[in-house]
Amino acid sequence: MALFGSKKKTVVGVDIGSSAVKAVEVRSGGKGGDEFQLLNIGLEPLPPEAIVDGAIMDSGAVIDAIQRLFQANKIKTQDVATSVSGNAVIVKKISLPQMSTDELAESIHWEAEQYIPFDIQDVALDYEVIDGGGSGGNMDVLLVAVKKDKISDYTSAITQAGKTCQVVDVDVFALQNCYEINYGIDPGKVVALLNIGASIMNINIIKGGTSIFNRDIAVGGNQYTDAI
Repeated sequence: MALFGSKKKTVVGVDIGSSAVKAVEVRSGGKGGDEFQLLNIGLEPLPPEAIVDGAIMDSGAVIDAIQRLFQANKIKTQDVATSVSGNAVIVKKISLPQMSTDELAESIHWEAEQYIPFDIQDVALDYEVIDGGGSGGNMDVLLVAVKKDKISDYTSAITQAGKTCQVVDVDVFALQNCYEINYGIDPGKVVALLNIGASIMNINIIKGGTSIFNRDIAVGGNQYTDAI
């Protein structure tokens, strides 16, 4: 699937990590928008404790880092895509009775309440049918819930830095999108994707374009550095 549609467009991917803010500026091109040109890349360190367990503790430091990152690398594009992870993010594969798209849209909030350990009013929900012909006449649905205050913290920092947040993804799926854009989808191949950050490790095991296992683990490069 094209990330930007068929027209050429430039966007900046911003990764707000526990040790640094990273950015890549890419322009889509080619038929279907599935080819990309890397225009810019940069990294701006964050002070210790600015981000703790994926939560922004010092928004001023994050805002300043984003602004410095764009200025230092002469990034003019204002549209930003970012992603989140950690214990405020819930990803579940659930099995539901066969139903139409409209019926699923109407019932997904009620169904989600059975699987989400937060008040349903406090989360942003998204979902995708990954197998319309599951066992027992059911269908498999990938359910994603993120606490609204987590999304608000990230988008607010980006907005206050003078940018426009167009996309908020989940780290494990952003990693999957990156892999599939570069290497395509092999229906019979199982691939393990691993992103080791300073404090969090993202794991996503995919088969045929579908995530069959994913986790965010609170272990990262900092622990390895301390051990050495």
